[in-house]
Amino acid sequence: MASSVSADTPAPWRALAAVPLLATLPEDRLRALWRDSLPRRHHPGEVLRGIADPAEHLLVLLRGRVCATAGTSAGRVVRFGEWAGPCALDKVAVIDGRGHTATLTAITACSVRSLPRARFEELVDDVPSVRRHVLRLLAEHARRQQERFADAAMLPVEARLATWLLARAAASPHARVELPGTQQELADLLGTTRVTVNRALSTLRRDGLVEVTRRTVAVLAPELLALRAHAPSRREAQR
Repeated sequence: MASSVSADTPAPWRALAAVPLLATLPEDRLRALWRDSLPRRHHPGEVLRGIADPAEHLLVLLRGRVCATAGTSAGRVVRFGEWAGPCALDKVAVIDGRGHTATLTAITACSVRSLPRARFEELVDDVPSVRRHVLRLLAEHARRQQERFADAAMLPVEARLATWLLARAAASPHARVELPGTQQELADLLGTTRVTVNRALSTLRRDGLVEVTRRTVAVLAPELLALRAHAPSRREAQR
């Protein structure tokens, strides 16, 4: 007997509706975008795009997690953050056409659709909701850059770490934060060294604010941790 697809099985193109950038598009648009995009699967550790690579396609991450990194002139790696699907990656690069702003690497197995830049530009031109989303994105991007520069220049590492833990814990039902791979990767994300971030994490653990396991950090005292996020530790203030 010939196999059949259940009527309850969602059509593959409906996965695009879960992407915030595309969530308000009608079904005919989503079907067209699915037809016009190419599917790709990436293994953990595989580079999706390198920094400064031509941004000729909008990468739509349907499943998986991706991190963004860049190297400095001193040979250090700066980790800008990580993103979980469904979402669109490095939209700024596709908008300005000047190449990818960071190296995008798969943290887990990833399922991606690659949409030609011209099709994305048509959406921005034709669909008001997409245009508003892009404008919000550009404003948020500029604000994050400004805050990042301010944090790097003014906040001690312990405050940066506390801020990062609080933001992650707020999105977790059990206030437990998954560490981004290794302490070196966390150090890259915070713009510091592994030794310094390990010292800051040990201080928070010793003071009873967090509980650290091999791959996670549980926030035990969020109110006290918030105080550390807004003020330098005594040890760092004396340096």
